[in-house]
Amino acid sequence: MMPVDQTIDQQQVPYISAFEHSETDLARIGHPWIHQIRRDAIERFSELGFPSAHDEDWKFTNLDPLLKISFAGRVERGDTVRASEIVRRLPGDHYRLVFVNGRYSPSLSNEPGQDLTIRNLRDALSDGTPLLEQHLARLADYKKHGFIALNTAFLEDGAFVYVPRGVIVERPIHLVHVSAAGLRPQASHPRNLIVVDAHSQASVIESYIGVDNGLYFTNAITEIIGGEDTIIHHHKLQRESDQAFHIATLQVEQNRGCTFTSHSIAFGGALARTEVNSVLAEGSECTLNGLYVVSGRQHVDTRTSIDHAKPHAASHELYKGILDGRSSAVFNGKIIVRKDAQKTDAKQTNKNLVLSEDSTINTKPQLQIYADDVRCTHGATVGQLDEDAIFYLRSRGISRETARDILTTAFARDIIDRIKLESLRNYIEQILTSRLARERKAEKAV
Repeated sequence: MMPVDQTIDQQQVPYISAFEHSETDLARIGHPWIHQIRRDAIERFSELGFPSAHDEDWKFTNLDPLLKISFAGRVERGDTVRASEIVRRLPGDHYRLVFVNGRYSPSLSNEPGQDLTIRNLRDALSDGTPLLEQHLARLADYKKHGFIALNTAFLEDGAFVYVPRGVIVERPIHLVHVSAAGLRPQASHPRNLIVVDAHSQASVIESYIGVDNGLYFTNAITEIIGGEDTIIHHHKLQRESDQAFHIATLQVEQNRGCTFTSHSIAFGGALARTEVNSVLAEGSECTLNGLYVVSGRQHVDTRTSIDHAKPHAASHELYKGILDGRSSAVFNGKIIVRKDAQKTDAKQTNKNLVLSEDSTINTKPQLQIYADDVRCTHGATVGQLDEDAIFYLRSRGISRETARDILTTAFARDIIDRIKLESLRNYIEQILTSRLARERKAEKAV
């Protein structure tokens, strides 16, 4: 057992104790190399701890509400019946892996029978798949990030996707993570590894969905390796419960000629933070699109980093936010152009629509350029609905509430319409429409 250092913050103790109590069981999952990584990660977590407002990257996100809660060391299996209801409502004819409270549910999943690997990570670790030792926990750096270290220490289950060389996957791959509150608040640490080999193409969806209005904590990591001349479309839909905490990292490695597109849509969570980081090789292209919609006292934090490590690469980034009630949001986007990354073409934009005087947005687009032959731009805007446009719609017999919803939806559609999967695009539109209707109803009730 790992001794609990007396200098460790009391907020870390429950997690370190939970690791000690579950280490024997964790060691049975996978070969010795992965458990050594788990042990290294929990030791690093004990050194790093949780970030605070003194850390520049967490300056505007207060973790006290999360850290004051004692989460159960081992999650319950969750309500499979309720999870199945959620899965049935999900869009499209997809390959599907479903996890309930971080654990694989084979009865709700739909795995392919062709030359394609889509399986739960626990079984893949037990089988000793060579690709796992080559890639798992190699991109998301647990030595620098406390939440990544925590996830890695409890690495147990999640999704493993491998697309072999030259394969075009016709159907989207949907990784569904459903969380249901238990008798005690629970923490789960889903881990996803996606490897797309050279000259292949795939679309992946990650959904994080809460059952009812439960209190729980999801700490998720996804690592994606895009081989040479691959095309990868990644979609993340975050619909955690109103009381939930959601911390997630997406770490991407793009090899030569890889085209990677990300669509990140966030609706849920009391406190939610997503980091998207990609490192670009020569001739690669990265597109990051995102939409966050928050109200009440929700807080959402989005951090992106596009690292142009080699020349002749391009990146395009557009994130939009809609804030209502007393909600708050943070956007920090960083574009890094290394010394040798000449002929880089990069553009970053963040636009925010504030519907309430009590909402707060902190936005900080950044450029770090160490090369001279580049074309890079960045910018951010914060605004309210156009009163002239509202007046025009009202003059056509439309109520102010409906006019407001029409304009808000139009603002969001610029992101939603970029999603090529029609079934997913329609599904997100329905969620947005229901969300706006719910907010109008809540306002009238006050």
